[in-house]
Amino acid sequence: MCNLFLDVKRLREFALDYGFSGIDWSFEPSTLPQTPAEESMWVKYLSSLKPLELRYHCPFHRIDLGHVDPWEATAAEEIFRSIIRLVARAKGEFLTIHIGLGRNSTEPLSWDRTSKNLSRVVQFGASHGVRVCLENLAWGWTSRPHLFEKLIRKGGASVTFDIGHAHACEAVNTQEFQIEDFLTPHADRVLNAHIYHTELPDRGHIPPERLEDIKDRLEMLQRIGCNWWVLEVWDEKGLLQTKKVVEEYLTQAPYWANSDHQDPSANMASHG
Repeated sequence: MCNLFLDVKRLREFALDYGFSGIDWSFEPSTLPQTPAEESMWVKYLSSLKPLELRYHCPFHRIDLGHVDPWEATAAEEIFRSIIRLVARAKGEFLTIHIGLGRNSTEPLSWDRTSKNLSRVVQFGASHGVRVCLENLAWGWTSRPHLFEKLIRKGGASVTFDIGHAHACEAVNTQEFQIEDFLTPHADRVLNAHIYHTELPDRGHIPPERLEDIKDRLEMLQRIGCNWWVLEVWDEKGLLQTKKVVEEYLTQAPYWANSDHQDPSANMASHG
């Protein structure tokens, strides 16, 4: 599950008690280790979460690789490079990043600089054994499937597909695009999924009330073989409600019996 709790002992116990097998760890820019000694302490700190599998997430507001200000863009790139080095030191293999998170306009962003710097960060990650994944958001360039596809293709990134953002975005709600349009151009690159129903202004991520809320989207993930499902709900009650719905789906889905894909229940993480 995610770092829903600050205390890793409580986090580990909660995850194992409720049958999760992984944690999607979200970094906070203000608490990143600053020295080699602090990095060593952080790696040791996270090692206490074994046997849970860890993947990593950078939900950083207004830290953008493609900022129109070259200094801002360079500073953002250095932050992501330092995190890639940190993830590699912890023997991590997957890191999710965003473009335009926390903004309500793309005016401060440069498309060309975003594409080029994303490619540089992806290559830097590959050189350290870390797959850099770009997440679709509910707003901005990554909320539009055709632009998301261009960024993935030109930047060489893998994909973290957020089913709640896809449900909430204007491109889908106006029926200009379908949710599957986020997946079909690069189905083989979708390595992670964030699972909840939808995102609402001022309320955040809303858990599903019933299986029908998310069943079609879970089927899409199942068809393409994405088997790392992060239950991205911040409160315990909503998280466990989401888990209940996902488990209901997994017990009903006949797909695994006739598929070479791995059952995602073996890799279900809760995430904040």
